[in-house]
Amino acid sequence: MSDNQNLLAEQRRALILDEVRRRGGVRVNELTRRLSVSDMTIRRDLDALARQGMVAKVHGGAVPVAEPSTHEPGFEAKSVLEPSAKDEIARAAAALVLPGSAIALSGGTTTYAMARQLLDVPDLTVVTNSVRVADVFHEARPASGEGRRAPTVVLTGGVRTPSDALVGPVADRAVRSLHFDLLFLGVHGLSVEAGLSTPNLAEAETNGCLIRSARRVVVVADHTKWGTVGLSSFGTLDEVDTWVTDRGMAVEVRAEVAEHVPGLLVAGGAAA
Repeated sequence: MSDNQNLLAEQRRALILDEVRRRGGVRVNELTRRLSVSDMTIRRDLDALARQGMVAKVHGGAVPVAEPSTHEPGFEAKSVLEPSAKDEIARAAAALVLPGSAIALSGGTTTYAMARQLLDVPDLTVVTNSVRVADVFHEARPASGEGRRAPTVVLTGGVRTPSDALVGPVADRAVRSLHFDLLFLGVHGLSVEAGLSTPNLAEAETNGCLIRSARRVVVVADHTKWGTVGLSSFGTLDEVDTWVTDRGMAVEVRAEVAEHVPGLLVAGGAAA
């Protein structure tokens, strides 16, 4: 096989992998039509991706490889996933915040992106259990004499997770003593059956405390989080007031979510 053919195969497999991750599975006959290649070529591509551990082959196609429910990627690893979607979600969610509000931001890369969008909202009080989120506000503090009031930031304390969230009894006690208008919650996964979930048991408890201390719960999560289930559930979809997501969410999934979540805000799209 020539170098050019090798390159084309790599590009084709990248497209297949993207489809598997975006749609939750692909069929051989769909890929042959879309990519204008033979069934045998697609099957070879799926074999190659399966050998690399990137997809799982099923009859007639392939599906994503299921991660263990205890797998917890670190902050840096999560930062490179869906960055454009996270930025869109962050901008849309930040638009929900009114000056003078008391809000909470949980740990996560999407809430981190959102923090950067909130720097110019006046008179905010921000409760967070995220070291990264607190750093955003700390590093953006106005210099003396600039005349702009920095947000008041309450960092809960606690034990640090791989995703740089502070959890455990210290964090839980701090959160339970507070009350905020809006909670912006990043999640590891969402599904109808498991609700909101995380692979970290201590983080699940702290997130549950955040939900119970909030007047309104807003989940900020891109479309790839749908159908992912972590080890521990900490809330149901019915406890979510609004889910801010991206345009990658399939229409049929939007309809399913709308049966449980009153507000579905698609960043760059329309509210459902």
